[in-house]
Amino acid sequence: MDRRNFVRLGAIAGAMAVRGKPLAGQTLANGEAGRSLLAKRFSISPFALEEATLSDLQAGMAAGTMTARSITQQYLNRIAELDRQGPTLRHVLETNPDALSLADTLDQERKAGKVRGPLHGIPILLKDNIDTADRMTTTAGSLALAGSIPLQDAFIAAKLRAAGAILLGKTNLSEWANFRSTHSSSGWSGRGGQAKNPYVLDRNPCGSSSGSGGAVSANLCAAAIGTETDGSIVCPSSANGIVGIKPTVGLVSRAGIIPISHTQDTSGPMARTVRDAAIILGVLTGVDPRDSATTESRSRGQTDYTKYLDPNGLRGARIGVARTRFFGYSDVTDKVINDAIAGMKAQGAVIVDPANIVTAGKFDDSEFDVLLYEFKADLNKYLASLGPKAPVKTLAEIIAFNEQHKDTSMPWFGQEIMIQAQAKGPLTEKKYLAALAKDLKMSRTDGIDATMNKYKLDAIVAPTGSPAWVTDLVNGDHFSGASSTPAAVAGYPNINVPAGFSHNLPIGISFFGRAYSEPTLIKLAYAYEQATKHRRAPTFIPTLGAE
Repeated sequence: MDRRNFVRLGAIAGAMAVRGKPLAGQTLANGEAGRSLLAKRFSISPFALEEATLSDLQAGMAAGTMTARSITQQYLNRIAELDRQGPTLRHVLETNPDALSLADTLDQERKAGKVRGPLHGIPILLKDNIDTADRMTTTAGSLALAGSIPLQDAFIAAKLRAAGAILLGKTNLSEWANFRSTHSSSGWSGRGGQAKNPYVLDRNPCGSSSGSGGAVSANLCAAAIGTETDGSIVCPSSANGIVGIKPTVGLVSRAGIIPISHTQDTSGPMARTVRDAAIILGVLTGVDPRDSATTESRSRGQTDYTKYLDPNGLRGARIGVARTRFFGYSDVTDKVINDAIAGMKAQGAVIVDPANIVTAGKFDDSEFDVLLYEFKADLNKYLASLGPKAPVKTLAEIIAFNEQHKDTSMPWFGQEIMIQAQAKGPLTEKKYLAALAKDLKMSRTDGIDATMNKYKLDAIVAPTGSPAWVTDLVNGDHFSGASSTPAAVAGYPNINVPAGFSHNLPIGISFFGRAYSEPTLIKLAYAYEQATKHRRAPTFIPTLGAE
């Protein structure tokens, strides 16, 4: 669940459709009819790169029918057309003023016979808590960090550049990665305002990687990078109908990413297909001296996850269904996921149902305590890394800034979580150490590991979350349930894949498992995706009933 809900909600109590056949509650035509409605409603021209994969773009550049510049220009035009006009999605905070010149350089390299890899010339958006030492700023969406330019790239930003990716811009997010208030609205930041769900515009895109998820879904980029502490990659991926991979903590470096928790934070790819997400994940991995958690990645990380893309990957796989606490909060979600489970069985999977995580819900309070302690320590460390020109230098200064500028920084909700974090002591306190030990035991040893051992599982599945709720800036999120917490607290991988729709709103299914089980999860997620192909482009309905 998103972090603010630990305070407000505490513990949440908690057959594949025939291809081409509309799901129950689906009323809007797709394909050409949907695009015609979009064009009529917002005077938007057809987009040549709609739903283009990384392979499509590479093939176009290899054939000479596309260039990195032409692709980049088309995405910049798409952002200009949809993000601040038309449906005004508010997914992109800023675009890279050097994007086209970077594209020209990469085109010259290709012409000279140098192609760096599958990301050469590919425009990718980064969540605005990922450092880039260029003419873009890195602010976590906060006015307190407006104008902040770090001294060096985040490790993953440098990896993307080296692979030939074009850093197209920075995406909107839930401010401070949704670790500010108990009544926040996901997808709102002081810099960017409220991001919208591209399927139904008055619905929420979920957070905190809301802009990354929405931008990928709306075809504002080839792919994007999000970050997660608990739910912030998989929830927006589910709500926006895309694929999101939350890797094992330590597989991908966190250096140069504005933090919440060194225990749970990670970044990961958000894309329209499992293949694209797998390609990007391989680029992001690697040992980074600035992040000691990546040491194990030397032996357990990989640079090519596409070799696990097996369309028959479900055959013989033992998949457990975590029902207790993760079903029952949404009838429409339950129906879609039950159909997905039946479909996996039809594809040859061995379904163990139920395969409940008996500790689920028993470590929510200790998780929140750990996050409070680590947020203060880790954020202060990050701010110190910005050097003497940092706009603010401590969490205490951020709190003071917000109070001094509350009309613009806090027009809808406050900063109760930040105040709680500021009151915490150092990471040597017994309360912190006890909470951390409890988290790891109950999420790992007695949680996911125990469940997978007991039932001899390859993976566990559960609904990622409910369909998107109506955005409510006054009262905050209407969050009903999710399954991200066990994998998030354990630091284990989790992949969301589109599973279907209810009333034009996407619903996703999560595949999660042991540490460094990305190869297995990618194989299962890809086989499921290929058997169903639930992904379809959004058509920006203003509100349900206005189709």
